[in-house]
Amino acid sequence: MDLFRLDGKTALVTGGTRGIGLMIARGLLEAGAARVVISSRKAAAVDEAVAELSKVGGGEVVGVPADLSTEEECLRLAGTVEGPLHILVNNAGATWGAPLEEFPSSAWDKVIDLNLKSPFYLTKALVPRLREAATADDPARIINIGSIDGIMTPGQRYSYTSSKAAVHQLTRVLAKELGPQAITVNAIAPGPFESKMMAATLDAFGEAIAEAVPLKRIGRPDDMAGAAVFLASRAGSYVNGAVIPVDGGLTVA
Repeated sequence: MDLFRLDGKTALVTGGTRGIGLMIARGLLEAGAARVVISSRKAAAVDEAVAELSKVGGGEVVGVPADLSTEEECLRLAGTVEGPLHILVNNAGATWGAPLEEFPSSAWDKVIDLNLKSPFYLTKALVPRLREAATADDPARIINIGSIDGIMTPGQRYSYTSSKAAVHQLTRVLAKELGPQAITVNAIAPGPFESKMMAATLDAFGEAIAEAVPLKRIGRPDDMAGAAVFLASRAGSYVNGAVIPVDGGLTVA
C-alpha cells in the first residue's frame, strides 16, 4: 500500500550495521527509501553492512564510520548529510551490567554519552536538514530507539535503564517543540530481539524470556522493520510523541 511506501526518501540510521539498526535500515530500503545512510563505530562493520544492504536492491546505501559517544563525532556525521533528510533513526547504543556496589562511574558515563547525549546532539544538528524535507502533509520523522528497560525495572543495568527512560522523555519534549515545524518525534521501545547486545542474555535465558512474552516468542527482524516503516511513512504521519513498545506484550505481562 502507498501508505507505507518511502519512495524518494533519505534516511540516516545510527548503529545501522547490526541488530535493531540493521533491521530498520533493511526495512526502510524494502519500503522504497531512495538513500539510507548507516553509521557505526567500526569501519569494517560499516563496509560489511553496506555490502549486505546493497543486495536488498533499490535505494543507495552509504556507510559512515563514526564514534557517536562524542559531540564532535555527532557533528561530523551530521555534516556528511547533504540536502533534505526525511528520516533520522537514533539507534546507536550501549549497555552495561554490574552489581550496584561495583558499578563504575566510567560505565555510567559511557552509556549516558552514547544512549542519551548523542540523539540530542544529532537531532539538534540535523533539524535544518529535517526541516528542509518536511511538509505539513508529510512531516520529517525522528525515530528514537528506547527500550522496555526504560519502562520496566530490570536490575543491575542502572545507566542503561536510566538512559532509555530519559530517551522516552526527550522524545516527548522534542515532539512538542518540533511538531510545529512539521517534524514528528517518536520512540520505539524494543523488547527481546536477537542482537549482539542481547546475545549473551538470550543464550542463557532465551527460552524463559520467550515464555514470559504473551506472544511466546522473541522479536523477529520484520517486527522491528514494520514498526519503523509505519512511523516513517504516511501511515504514521499523525503520530507524534509516542513511545511504542514492540515487545510482544512483555511490558503488560
